[in-house]
Amino acid sequence: MVELDQMKAEILGYEASLGEVKASLDLESKAKRIEELEMEMEAPGFWDDPDRSNQKMKELKNMKDTVEQCDKLSTQYDDILTLIEMGYEENDESMAAEIRGELDEFIAELEELRIGTLLSGEYDKNNAILKLNAGAGGTESCDWAGMLYRMYTRWAERKGFGIEVLDYLDGDEAGIKSVTFQVNGMNAYGYLKSEKGVHRLVRISPFNAQGKRQTSFVSLDVMPDIEEDLDVEIDEKDLRIDTYRSSGAGGQHINKTSSAIRITHIPTGTVVQCQNERSQFQNKDKAMQMLKAKLYLLKQEANVEKLSDIRGEVKEIGWGNQIRSYVLQPYKMVKDLRTDVETGNADAVLDGALDPFINGYLKWLSTSEGKEKQA
Repeated sequence: MVELDQMKAEILGYEASLGEVKASLDLESKAKRIEELEMEMEAPGFWDDPDRSNQKMKELKNMKDTVEQCDKLSTQYDDILTLIEMGYEENDESMAAEIRGELDEFIAELEELRIGTLLSGEYDKNNAILKLNAGAGGTESCDWAGMLYRMYTRWAERKGFGIEVLDYLDGDEAGIKSVTFQVNGMNAYGYLKSEKGVHRLVRISPFNAQGKRQTSFVSLDVMPDIEEDLDVEIDEKDLRIDTYRSSGAGGQHINKTSSAIRITHIPTGTVVQCQNERSQFQNKDKAMQMLKAKLYLLKQEANVEKLSDIRGEVKEIGWGNQIRSYVLQPYKMVKDLRTDVETGNADAVLDGALDPFINGYLKWLSTSEGKEKQA
């Protein structure tokens, strides 16, 4: 019966955590909002504006999913305690394996819900726009950029998120010089904001005939996709707009015509590019949306702490500035230098298993140390 005693103590230890998560989610307010949204949906003309109605539907689904997840956890908690009591009454330790499985599932789902409560930033629910740039290391860095692009697309697939390639530039010999892509899904930016910064790779380079270890760097910028029309004044005289031929391995996602757009905002040096859409006008509209979002954040988030939280510090792509190291030789290890989260299973990470690092960052960000370092 020792095993049952241990599991009972373990589940009781999560009672306070479950209560804290439910309190932070303000379930009473969510229940009222669900009722309001359901009444709106029944009103005449609700479906006349497809964009607005779809947005409301997404909001309703997300709130219902959260409430249902909380209810499920509460039920699981009670059921596990009941199973433990049954094990005592029947003096049946064979039930321990079943209870252990239920308890592990409960812990995992509670942790997932708790991480969700940390996604409370102004733009956390938005889609995310990511831009990878190869840095120091030449062809090796371009190959590293390609590996990172694959890593993030695999992570997105695991989450059920969609990917749109907005701009793509091949490396001279291999890999990617730069790629801008959008990850579409609930809380995409909230999760991926943890990834902005310089990523460092150490391995024996397949491009080095002498088989020497080589270090490469790639920077990742992450921005929220702000869809609403932002009140940002832009003087056309401050813009340089270049048109160029679309290129790269974007396949059906890239239109190979001279319709790609690059916009440079001269006063701030901000550059945005788009070649995904079917026409020059569509590419220009998307690029202007991205530019407005960047300039809006720069304007609204004047204090350094909030600014760094949203777009990260612009750093040189090289030694001393990395947020995470990926070592493939002479041993395998991936380590986040901010949170100290690490794993020896580098292959899994490069195949999209990023959640331990993302969750670790969100937890760290909520601590005083994380807030201080973000300032």
